[in-house]
Amino acid sequence: MKAMVFAAGLGTRLRPLTNDRPKALVEVFGKPLLEWVILKLRENGIKEIVVNVHHFADKIEAFLKEKENFEIDIQISDEREFLLETGGGLKFAKDLLKGEEPILIHNADIISDLDIQSFINFHTKNKALASLAVSHRHTSRYLHFDEESQLSGWENIKTSEVRPARNPSGEIRRLAFSGIHLINPEFLDVIIEEGKFSIIDVYLRLAAHNKIVGYQHESSNWFDVGKPENLPLAEAYLKKTNS
Repeated sequence: MKAMVFAAGLGTRLRPLTNDRPKALVEVFGKPLLEWVILKLRENGIKEIVVNVHHFADKIEAFLKEKENFEIDIQISDEREFLLETGGGLKFAKDLLKGEEPILIHNADIISDLDIQSFINFHTKNKALASLAVSHRHTSRYLHFDEESQLSGWENIKTSEVRPARNPSGEIRRLAFSGIHLINPEFLDVIIEEGKFSIIDVYLRLAAHNKIVGYQHESSNWFDVGKPENLPLAEAYLKKTNS
């Protein structure tokens, strides 16, 4: 099974920590964010990982070389020339991700106790084209899921913009995306968007005629470490679980 780690972000919210390094190499409890994610994936049996790079790309390459790629197969998807966001970055890495098994996608700035194996089992059991890890928490942008856990829309509560994706079955649940998702390999062939775009745009387009489902995980141990206020929270969690 392969995974892709999105590590190309500029990390503007973490300045000045990202003035001399990429967000993925900001340290929490003694290790860079990228290392924590790679270790989590490796512990769950994933031995092939693609990491996209842009901001201070050479530093990520040097870090992985120093760590001898954590003794697994790690390849670089080089976005030095153009930062392509999540959807564009995934499409750009298509040739590196080809295979027969589902592909796990993980943001480099997410620290969590999400059960990867349970997530994979859920995705396989539901025979979904894509599964998105989601939870009940406050955010400015929500995904809508119906009673069958199928993606049915998106909402920005700050601007009141709503983007429907399909006619929902029953009541709608508003859930926050956790930055961890699974796609089947054929998903890569139905990305028709070009250039720089969000993977959420692709999910919303495909949800009308494909099974895009939400995997609901409810835990306080989920941290978007791209936000500086979450750094000490993630630090405390990692200290507690790795001491």
